[in-house]
Amino acid sequence: MKFNKTPWILFAILAIAIGVYPVIYLIVDMKSNGLLGSKSPKLLATTIYNIGFYTHIYFGGIALLTGWSQFLKKWRLKYLKTHRALGKIYIISVLLSGLAGLYIAFYANGGVTAKIGFSLLAILWLLTTVMAYQSIRKKQITKHEQWMVRSYALCFAAVTLRLWLPILPVILQIGFDEAYIIISWLCWVPNILFAELLIRNKRMQLS
Repeated sequence: MKFNKTPWILFAILAIAIGVYPVIYLIVDMKSNGLLGSKSPKLLATTIYNIGFYTHIYFGGIALLTGWSQFLKKWRLKYLKTHRALGKIYIISVLLSGLAGLYIAFYANGGVTAKIGFSLLAILWLLTTVMAYQSIRKKQITKHEQWMVRSYALCFAAVTLRLWLPILPVILQIGFDEAYIIISWLCWVPNILFAELLIRNKRMQLS
């Protein structure tokens, strides 16, 4: 099967772009803009929330930046030591970002529905990453690859969330708060379904 470079290039560009996006928070005061702008001054003055928020976005960005290149099989085999090093960075980043994400999910806009959506995302991201790590420790290469596909599909929710945020309110002609409730699920459920489809297709090709 011929490798189609166009989807891969788009995938890489989006992962890198959103991966470096948190740097903006070091340059610009974002507390009056975007999602932080919708939070109460009391919450934004809370040290633990700030630690959770910035831990989530910075280490989530690192996970995005270290994860996308790991899907190139020829590159992995040629630079195995680099692959392993980046894999360790990815796992540590996911653990930190995922735990922080689970905490800040309880303060998500959109009420209980959005909070549950983002909480499940964080939990599944952590679980799939731990399963990927346990698989490679047992030298179960195929299972490791499958769990990493699932893990990065959930990591990629950071990208799909930002793609949906500006367009879903326009498409459905609804307010931001209503759209955000939908996006709290839409940013990751299709991703994990797509990951399962990829895994299934690869199994069929090998059978």
